[in-house]
Amino acid sequence: MSLKSIELQIAIPKTFDAGKLTEQKNQQSMLNHQQAAAQTDQQVMKQRNAVIESAESEKTKNTRNSSGEGKSEENDQQEASQQQEHKHASHPYKGGFVDYTG
Repeated sequence: MSLKSIELQIAIPKTFDAGKLTEQKNQQSMLNHQQAAAQTDQQVMKQRNAVIESAESEKTKNTRNSSGEGKSEENDQQEASQQQEHKHASHPYKGGFVDYTG
């Protein structure tokens, strides 16, 4: 199959257009990948900051507890009584027993 000069006048510009389109698609996929990586980095940094902040608040909580040891004993007793009450509380919609008499 041989191409005539008239056919080449149409075929060559279309080849360039197709090449440009594929290049644009490749660049777009690379851009999408870079944006996804940047977003992942931002999420990781947010999580790290959250962990650091919680660790710092835990440190301040521990220093407050060590300075007020008398109060912490009262808090411990209150927490223990609340836990006992929670253990004895019945579930709001579950029954008290299971009927196995099928």
